[in-house]
Amino acid sequence: MENTTTIEQKYSKWIVLLSVAIPLVVALLFTVKLRDIGFDVQPLNFLPPIYASINGVTALLLIFAVRAIKSGNRVQHERLMKIAIGCSVAFLAMYVAYHMTAGDTKFGDTDHNNILDDAEKLAVGPIRYLYYFILLTHITLSIAVIPMVLVSYVRALAQRFDRHRKISKITFPIWLYVAITGVVVYLMIAPYYAG
Repeated sequence: MENTTTIEQKYSKWIVLLSVAIPLVVALLFTVKLRDIGFDVQPLNFLPPIYASINGVTALLLIFAVRAIKSGNRVQHERLMKIAIGCSVAFLAMYVAYHMTAGDTKFGDTDHNNILDDAEKLAVGPIRYLYYFILLTHITLSIAVIPMVLVSYVRALAQRFDRHRKISKITFPIWLYVAITGVVVYLMIAPYYAG
């Protein structure tokens, strides 16, 4: 049987690889528009409310998982955390698929011409800055939380619960913020989606 140090060492390279590769691949795919490279695809406009809902479900799963472990139910905690990770993976796949098939949406662009003119800026007012602050922190923290979630998961897998608790106390509020702000960003930008 592997000792706990070996389990953590075994997965450490994967954690680094995934923590770097996921944001890079997402950024690269975000720039690819399937229509621009010859694929005749319809925009997957039905996805944003689905992946926003998945973010909401993830937030609830995280809260229930913390409640489960605080009440001593390790099995339920583990199940909920695995589902939350699965939800985050599903969100990411749908998010990338949507952005590969749909045009960009600018906050406040009511005429959907991809240009935010002075009248549109005036109409949304300073709320636009709040939107961009939430969006920027959401994106930044979603990148930062990847290695934290992976390290936390591996420490639990290695049954290093003392070390798992330490990182999870930091990971939980960040992941929860990312999940909740994913819903908030969707609700704020949804009125400006074309068609």
